[in-house]
Amino acid sequence: MPPALRLGLYYAAIFVGTGVSLPFMPVWFQAHGMSGAAIGVLMSAPMLVRIVSGPAMAVWADGFTLRRTPMVLLGLGAALAFAAIGVTRGFTPWLIAWLVGSSLLATLAPLADVMTLRAARTGGFTYGWPRGIGSLAFVCGNLIMGAMLSLKVPVDAVIVWISLAALLAAVLARVTLPPQPVHESGERQHRRERWRGLSQLMANRPFLLAVGSAALIQATHAFYYLFSAILWRGQGISDVLIGILWATGVAAETAFMWFLEPWRRRVGPEMLLIIGGVAALIRWSAFAFSPPLWALFPLQALHALSFTATFLGSLPLIERLAPRESASAAQTVSSALSGGLLIGLASIASGPLFDAVGATGYLAMSGLTVVGLVGAVVLYRRERMNPSQRPI
Repeated sequence: MPPALRLGLYYAAIFVGTGVSLPFMPVWFQAHGMSGAAIGVLMSAPMLVRIVSGPAMAVWADGFTLRRTPMVLLGLGAALAFAAIGVTRGFTPWLIAWLVGSSLLATLAPLADVMTLRAARTGGFTYGWPRGIGSLAFVCGNLIMGAMLSLKVPVDAVIVWISLAALLAAVLARVTLPPQPVHESGERQHRRERWRGLSQLMANRPFLLAVGSAALIQATHAFYYLFSAILWRGQGISDVLIGILWATGVAAETAFMWFLEPWRRRVGPEMLLIIGGVAALIRWSAFAFSPPLWALFPLQALHALSFTATFLGSLPLIERLAPRESASAAQTVSSALSGGLLIGLASIASGPLFDAVGATGYLAMSGLTVVGLVGAVVLYRRERMNPSQRPI
């Protein structure tokens, strides 16, 4: 089996679960009596702790000989934690189980990114191909769960789905991922050396500017992730159409990854961050006015820019600005900020905003986008004044 396909199947296992958990776990929590504010706390808790748990688990994972070994263990742990949600009741047990499961699962994608970026350099394929397979799996999760819920399948199917998806990720990590060593030299770093590399990253100002700018733009998706399905339900949009709307965004993401690689290279990562921020500003400002169904589809297509352009812009920047021996920590720190601390804070703010003003809360995300755009522009001007070799 070609390496790109092996990696793509692994991404699929991760994102077929995320494609259900992101839009439909808030629906599950609401169906079990949680308020908007409570949903915001539940969904944001794993994001907030990722600024600590993400880098810590990356340092732990770098202590193994093969990169896939900790990925097996993380998938198994996530599956058990998600299953615990279905057999417990109450805010506190759900908070603990969701926190553990999401934290473990969230570490898999940046570890897979490091593996894929390294394999792509020698395997004759681009990062976007296997990652795009994961995006297609995300779409499938959206559509299938939306259809199931519209057919009055119990909402507990959401928990069963994400538990099995995490288990599948653990299995595929063992049987499909290549035996890639954590360190190209084959030698295991001492724990003290791994932590020293992480501390050096935290003192790298260009790295922090790149990570922070991308993370701020990504964090503006918080209100959308938490409450888009609930808001669209309130507009009378069916669960099937909600799944299709989410799938539209991810389909646009996949098309970007698969077919716009030459354009991405020409534009450069710094400009991609700016483009992503502008698209996010347009998208959230429009969503604040509860546009009709026909307008939601082109706005969802902007996901290819607000999310994908920002994400693909950040990856090569991080790879360029971080030492090779700190690659895992660098990608995980970026993930911990963009999919962790900042989006977690935005999620906590989104809960009360939703309870108070409904869809108008999207305007707060527009304001946060402007802050990220400022950082992206500073990064772009820094590159123009101090040009360096752009990564492939």
